[in-house]
Amino acid sequence: MKAIAYRQPLPINDPQSLLDITLPDPVPGPRDLLVEVHAISVNPVDVKVRSSATPPAGETKVIGWDAAGVVRAVGDQVTLFKAGDHVYYAGSITRPGANSELHLVDERIVGSMPSSLDFAQAAALPLTSITAWELLFDRLNVPTDSKDAILVIGAAGGVGSILVQLARKLTNLTVIGTASRSNTREWVEKLGAHHVIDHTQPLSAELRKIGFENVKYVASLNQTDLHYDEIVKLIAPQGHLALIDDPASLDAMPLKRKSASLHWEFMFARSMFETPDMQKQHDLLNEVASLIDLGTLRTTLAEHYGTINAKNLKRAHALIESNQAKGKIVLEGF
Repeated sequence: MKAIAYRQPLPINDPQSLLDITLPDPVPGPRDLLVEVHAISVNPVDVKVRSSATPPAGETKVIGWDAAGVVRAVGDQVTLFKAGDHVYYAGSITRPGANSELHLVDERIVGSMPSSLDFAQAAALPLTSITAWELLFDRLNVPTDSKDAILVIGAAGGVGSILVQLARKLTNLTVIGTASRSNTREWVEKLGAHHVIDHTQPLSAELRKIGFENVKYVASLNQTDLHYDEIVKLIAPQGHLALIDDPASLDAMPLKRKSASLHWEFMFARSMFETPDMQKQHDLLNEVASLIDLGTLRTTLAEHYGTINAKNLKRAHALIESNQAKGKIVLEGF
């Protein structure tokens, strides 16, 4: 099968940073689906792994944690899917990624693809939908009838693009997103944010401009270290902060005075540790698919970079590294 991989962490502009290779077809384990990959999308985690994780000597590493495709075969203990089913999923960071013609994934973290979307539109959704859903409802435990406010820092990115929709459509929260450019502000507004403020300015001052002294919930999706002092200022007493990025360090002590709580969201935790509730991601993706088909949510596909190959994936990685991306970047077909 065709695949895109790397042999060592290199800058994305290096000719060897991503390579077109050929690998043996994989064989499904007991609970695995063998998926014929039709489309993928690219996430910041792809960039982080490619630039830091060194494969064993003489080996290559395939990355990519978003895919949509068709089930070609199933393991002997699979009960949720059959050959021919259209599926979408994010996969597990402890297994080879989906930047390949064929891919193995545990059925418990796979959803049935929205019937109203094509493969490219569907591939934009899994990782970010799981992350946003778990952050809102599993980590922050936001009641659907809450009339408090949530600040989404980095609202135009992949996770922010679906988090804004979930918060607006499934809760009574006032949704405040951050964006700094006119095109990203417009994107966040179209996704349903009640307000959009500029994260290049002090966030507490930006909030006061729209009439908010503080907010109960903060979802910090990128550059948490740059915004942390402002987050401490603007979070309400007994408020909740959830983050997904990787600050070099984070001192929780400033949150003590407000008795504010800190939550980490890492969507790979369930699959990495095969938690007893691992199948919640299957259920979650099916629920997102239903909401897409009802028109409640929409795909966050923003850029289509053409065929799945090393050249086009390098372009996608470079855009993510530039911090100028909005929504999701998708590639389709080999």
